[in-house]
Amino acid sequence: MKRIKNIFLVLIICTIYSCNKNDNNTSTPSTPVIPVTPVSPVDVIPTQYGIPFSNVPDREDVTMYEVNIRAFSAQGNLQGVISRLDSIRALGVNVIYLMPVYPVGVLNAVNSPYCVKDYTAVNTEFGTLADLRTLVEAAHTKGMAVIMDWVANHTSWDHAWITSHKDWYLQDGAGNIVHPPNTNYTDVAQLNFSNQAMRVEMAKTMRNWIYKANVDGFRCDCADGPTQDFWKQVVDTLRNISSHELLLMAESNQVSNYVTGFDFIFGFNFYGQIKSIYNSSQSVLTIDALNNSEYLNASDGQQVVRFTSNHDVNGSDGTPEELFGGNRGSMAAFIIAAYMKSVPMVYNGQEVGTPFRLTFPFTSANINWTINPDVTAEYKRILLFRNGSNAVRRGILTSFSTADICAFTKELAGEKVLVISNLRNNANNYMLASSLSNTSWTDAMNGGVVALTTQVSLQPYEYLVLRQ
Repeated sequence: MKRIKNIFLVLIICTIYSCNKNDNNTSTPSTPVIPVTPVSPVDVIPTQYGIPFSNVPDREDVTMYEVNIRAFSAQGNLQGVISRLDSIRALGVNVIYLMPVYPVGVLNAVNSPYCVKDYTAVNTEFGTLADLRTLVEAAHTKGMAVIMDWVANHTSWDHAWITSHKDWYLQDGAGNIVHPPNTNYTDVAQLNFSNQAMRVEMAKTMRNWIYKANVDGFRCDCADGPTQDFWKQVVDTLRNISSHELLLMAESNQVSNYVTGFDFIFGFNFYGQIKSIYNSSQSVLTIDALNNSEYLNASDGQQVVRFTSNHDVNGSDGTPEELFGGNRGSMAAFIIAAYMKSVPMVYNGQEVGTPFRLTFPFTSANINWTINPDVTAEYKRILLFRNGSNAVRRGILTSFSTADICAFTKELAGEKVLVISNLRNNANNYMLASSLSNTSWTDAMNGGVVALTTQVSLQPYEYLVLRQ
């Protein structure tokens, strides 16, 4: 990323702003107001471990891979991830997103990795800080950045802050700490984002992981819980680390997060829409509207991360094969997530067509990496072509979609790519626009010349990727 970082620390604003906050205002996102940086003059910067990664990809060039550490290997730990870094890289990935690595609470808990007992440590279930450092260093050597999952909205009920800083938590009228309002997340305690001291500590702790583990950013869980002025405070703090280029993703579909300074928002809308296209026969043309609405406020290459699976929906909704018509249908959906207007994310196991759900709390089954090599090869072809095509990653999008067919071109600097994907489980004849009729292309996936006439006949869930 070639983005200009914030340079100066804004210290006095923190104190002024905290005096004006309503102590009962906890979770309603607001429009970002002013940059707030919570580092105090006496703050001690940790010693930098390792050498900051110099090849963090630009926002538009990211290909992301989510690692569910428990399910990823038989060991269920960081060493199990380290042993497969070459395979992740061979898929075409340049950013690894690790699900939470922190100690998990046990009081009122359900063994969720998102129930954090200690923000400053590595869960012994997964290994040690040395293991995390080894993973990050090895990933960097192989050309991949690593971002950590951060759970800012809530903590476990046995987090040390519960007793040492009760005022850091939202409380009811009787002074009892509460779980996140309007949710059934009773295993966690809701933090109070009106408390400036908590915000300072949270931002500082996030910053410290950049130094002590040399990671390259964060995926911020439940980003619609904390206030956006809190996230602005965090983003400004992290951007002030001048030695690192960082990637910051909000698990939110709110476009206001672009203004806050996040690189990415999460493609909940795309996932929901493409699921409706497959399962409720909604028009493919609805994706065009998303391509506009999801990029309001975006600038300087800010992106939506789109996916056909992640750790939440895989367990609750089903595997890509369950949701999108088997292997063929799931690939027809993924090609849209990867090429149309976003950066793609692969959830571990989908690249081998894992035939079962990885269900919460992700301890009951492990991924079998030896199955479905043909599925793996197809994911590789899709991602490697994306990585090598400036037009796909950064080009101008022109949609030619119909109610059943997602079709579009991407163009940049003399390169033109045409994608046609049949999102229906029946054959379709696609009538080409006049600008595409009677043109000659190269098949980007399989090689060879493709001469288009006035229409293309597509089998159920068939897709074409053509290049000029």
